Amino acid sequence: MATVIGPRRSSREDGPSDGADELELPELEDGHWMHRATEFAHTSFRSVARRLPHLVREAVTLAWATSRRDTLAAIGLNLAAGVMTTLGLLATTGVLRELFAGGPTPDRVRAALPSLVLAALAVTARGVLTVTAGWAQARLMPQINYEVELRLFEATTAVELAAFDDAGFAEEMDRVRDRGMAEAASIVDHTVNLITGVVGVLATAAAVTVIQPVLLPCLLLAAVPEAVTAVRMARRKYLAMLARITRRRRMWMLAHLMANRRTAVEVRAYQMRDFLLGEFRRVMAVETRAELRLVRAQSATRAFGMSAAGVAAFGMYAVLGGLLLTGVVALAAAATALLALQSARSSLGIAVFATNNLYEDALYYQDYRDFLERARGRIGVGEGRPAPGFDTIALDRVSLRYPDTDTPAVDEVSLTVRRGEVVALVGENGSGKTTLAKLIAGLYRPTGGTIHWDGVDLAELDPAQTAAQVAVMTQEYWKFPFTAGQNIRIGRHDRRADQAGPTMEDAARAAAAHDMIADLPFGYDTLLDREFKNGQDLSGGQWQRLVAARGLYRDARLLICDEPSAALDARAEHALFKHLRRRPDRAVVLITHRLANVRHADRIFVLDHGRLVQHGTHDELMAADGLYRELFELQASGYLAVAGTESGGSPTG
Repeated sequence: MATVIGPRRSSREDGPSDGADELELPELEDGHWMHRATEFAHTSFRSVARRLPHLVREAVTLAWATSRRDTLAAIGLNLAAGVMTTLGLLATTGVLRELFAGGPTPDRVRAALPSLVLAALAVTARGVLTVTAGWAQARLMPQINYEVELRLFEATTAVELAAFDDAGFAEEMDRVRDRGMAEAASIVDHTVNLITGVVGVLATAAAVTVIQPVLLPCLLLAAVPEAVTAVRMARRKYLAMLARITRRRRMWMLAHLMANRRTAVEVRAYQMRDFLLGEFRRVMAVETRAELRLVRAQSATRAFGMSAAGVAAFGMYAVLGGLLLTGVVALAAAATALLALQSARSSLGIAVFATNNLYEDALYYQDYRDFLERARGRIGVGEGRPAPGFDTIALDRVSLRYPDTDTPAVDEVSLTVRRGEVVALVGENGSGKTTLAKLIAGLYRPTGGTIHWDGVDLAELDPAQTAAQVAVMTQEYWKFPFTAGQNIRIGRHDRRADQAGPTMEDAARAAAAHDMIADLPFGYDTLLDREFKNGQDLSGGQWQRLVAARGLYRDARLLICDEPSAALDARAEHALFKHLRRRPDRAVVLITHRLANVRHADRIFVLDHGRLVQHGTHDELMAADGLYRELFELQASGYLAVAGTESGGSPTG
């Protein structure tokens, strides 16, 4: 999504402009996945730490609901590994105590042997526990992803169609798909990492406390510079990413334009190569300088942190030396404290990194939870009355107003559609034809008036059963990456072999698509997407025939045809409309700008700015002086002009 916020001026950093008329790319709007980035950037680490208990509880709840066994294993085994760390350090102290004791060397080694075995067992057990905990943690990730994705798509496929016209709902849905779902597994992963890091720090602290409590303050103070450096490095890197994200997205956009099959023709036809390469070089040069500045700043932060850590370590060594000289601390205890310091630094780094990521991920996961709650309120629920079919669909002063619009798309329209009829909706662009057809089909609920199927309010009927009575052919179709046969069968994918209805080939023949499909390399089994192996693509007209076959295969009581022949050639269009007039058990609502195709409709309804302004048969409307006659004669004059020119007569007839 891009939005122009005004002409972009050349800056010293961007370099001079090549000319006043130089093409400029628009500024990019922040993506949905950056929704929470600015909020996080202005949140202090102290505020993040304050919310940690709540975040951890939420993550553990999510993991527990997904798999209790793996959650217990991932957390419990990490806690057990921490215990092994403590035992290992205590055993190490015993080994060093015996080795540093007086007496012959073999005697010292034999005395240290029990502690040495205990230390080896503790290290081995810790390794086994850590690996097993990692296995359980890794098992949690795909299970959580499965659950959260399934919940989202259960919601998005169940909400009423009108929800997608709500800009706020659509934006929230895109944001959740981009980041919200992915972060659900991440918050659990980072929570387990946080617990692992904290357990590691506590394990070393516990060991040092048992060995010599006076060493604990030395251990904690020596680890402070490491923690501060880790926090600053993470925050500096994040802020730099936030500042550079617009350039990086611009680079991605340019790269996509220069290496894409769909853009290749126009890039060459309009000789855009030099322009695109020039823009890419300019943005890339600025980005490279920004990366170098970040490297310099990170190096300075790291150098300062290492210096501070070195001073802290020197101070700890000095304190240890003083304690050793005065006999307060034994040499074995001092050596163990040094080992504990290295372990604590590593664990502390893990905890700090996990805390940063956990907080931001939790913000996006909250978006996911909020969206699911909002989606539950947008699911269309009728009163559950059965809807086996209909003979008449009656609209009584029906209106529909889209969100954030001042004028209704359909304004107090009353009409009746009967089974066995072909009715046509006619009007200029924006007159409300498509919206009215969706109201008739039950895809939208009116914001005013009522719709009755055989005298029963549509709001009282089971939505699933009413939807089963409707088929839609539209010019705004989606090219599903399935085989040609599957693209037809999804029109009624749940039809059993013993149920009545047209065969796949019958539907294809009725839509003039069979011969086209038969000419494909694998016939009905040809995959219609070139991104897949042996995939094929179709022209716009061929796809529209396939979409028409899908609608006919559905074999519904109500068939909505919204510009079903916009991309069809004359022969295919004639075959399709000939078939539509054959079925007395089906109601057809036809929308088309080619008014020659509506001449044989049983009734024609003419719309203008959402209001019904005329209705009748073709002959009745042509006899009246109104909008339908005006539109029909405008189209007819074009055909007459062509016919007159081809016969040698005047173009104007």
